[in-house]
Amino acid sequence: MQGERRMRAHVAVIGGGPVGMLLACELAGYGVDTVLLEARAGVSGRPKATVLHARAVQCLARRGHLPGPAAPCARAGAGRPFHFAGLPGLVITAPDGEPEPILRCPQAELERHFERRARAAGARVLRGYRVSEVVEEGGGVRVEAVGPGGVPAVCLVRYVVGADGARSTVRARARIPCETRAATVSALTGAVTLTDPHALAEGWQRTARGWIACKREPGGRTHIRTLNCAGAHPDRSAPPTLEELRGEVSWLAGRDIAMRDACWLGRFSDFTRLAGTFRAGRVFLAGDAAHVHFPIGGQGLSTGVLDALNLGWKLALAVRGAAGAGLLDTYDAERRPVARRVIDNTQAQLALMRPGCELDALRTVFAGLMAAGREGGQRLGSMISAQDTVLPDHTSGPGPAAGTFLDNVVLATAAGERDVIQLLQEGKPLLLLFGEKDSGHRDQARAWAGTLKVVRARAVAGVPYEAVLVRPDGYLAWTSGGRGLQEALSVYFAKDAPPGGS
Repeated sequence: MQGERRMRAHVAVIGGGPVGMLLACELAGYGVDTVLLEARAGVSGRPKATVLHARAVQCLARRGHLPGPAAPCARAGAGRPFHFAGLPGLVITAPDGEPEPILRCPQAELERHFERRARAAGARVLRGYRVSEVVEEGGGVRVEAVGPGGVPAVCLVRYVVGADGARSTVRARARIPCETRAATVSALTGAVTLTDPHALAEGWQRTARGWIACKREPGGRTHIRTLNCAGAHPDRSAPPTLEELRGEVSWLAGRDIAMRDACWLGRFSDFTRLAGTFRAGRVFLAGDAAHVHFPIGGQGLSTGVLDALNLGWKLALAVRGAAGAGLLDTYDAERRPVARRVIDNTQAQLALMRPGCELDALRTVFAGLMAAGREGGQRLGSMISAQDTVLPDHTSGPGPAAGTFLDNVVLATAAGERDVIQLLQEGKPLLLLFGEKDSGHRDQARAWAGTLKVVRARAVAGVPYEAVLVRPDGYLAWTSGGRGLQEALSVYFAKDAPPGGS
């Protein structure tokens, strides 16, 4: 076709929000030829998520992607206040030596940060490209799009990742089925100027009819979110107005709340969607394209970030021919159950938020659990922050701690003191050998020497193993005490090609 732009790449990432930009950053950093197609011409200034939770922060630190200066490490026992279902008292903690457990960063700022890193790593970030078709054919995928000025474009790639949001074109074109749950509540959001700046208290306010959440913004504006549990809005697509928001806030508050100068008006609900699979052949889904939930607890952005960090190194290995035969299938096996848990816990939080005195006793019980600290509140905090995530076994006996996250311990190595975060910066899987005893693990791993980083360190308290295999995202793939190291390595990685081989 005349004027058609044709491109080739290893991987096409569709969607340039924080999740897509992070994935492009990861892939390009591994040397994967990556093109990102985004319909928007620039980063949207609409206020969205502002919270990254502990496990997302920890994994970003291990890959060197945290924005700003080096993140301060949490002190033993330190925590940050949060909420559960709008109820105060929850404290999110992180192990000693990890970054602070909550990073507050506007989504737009995070997107710009990841885009800069993606471009610097060599990713081709193309804005103004709206994807219209995704077709798997001939051992690859053909992506059709319309670019700036209406110029058609075709991109031929080996893999496609749809990170294009809740109304994902990639998901629809790949015909990936979904589990959905209809909306039962309606909610509004917007930034306004209150005629009386003190008319609404800051924070979460429960009323007899629902909830109002307020956050003061620089310049005198107040960002407002409402929750009306009387039922779903009859027309989810209808654009909200200032008058609708004013009426909703006033009805929930039980008194007139005057406001003006509205911007960033939006509508949301508790509609949920979970893709039936996060992988369909050569097509993958990440972020809101894969899972949508009621936005409570600040978990959406973190869940998408962890999708990207789980998939990036696996796709990179596949492109290089260094992936184990079933490695790409582990993405769905690991991330889909996590997304389901997020959907479930946000639905549980919504249940606690519904008005009615019959729920007061339940709210009292949960408030008591959070006040109890370690027994109750810590479990809720670990769930919200994804620090309780344990990955499924992929071998017949990977070891007693396989699937858990390796905390950021400091290790004495031949190159001096290094912590886990520093050792994972290269993005290579890490085989850690502890103590002076040689149990043959290095020899067993010799056939994977081109993929692994092998480090011997002095034995350290808290890691009671002779050897551990650490994935690039910080999770343990194998520990001594399980079946042979070679079995675990074979599941994750292909052996090095023999000298002179292809």
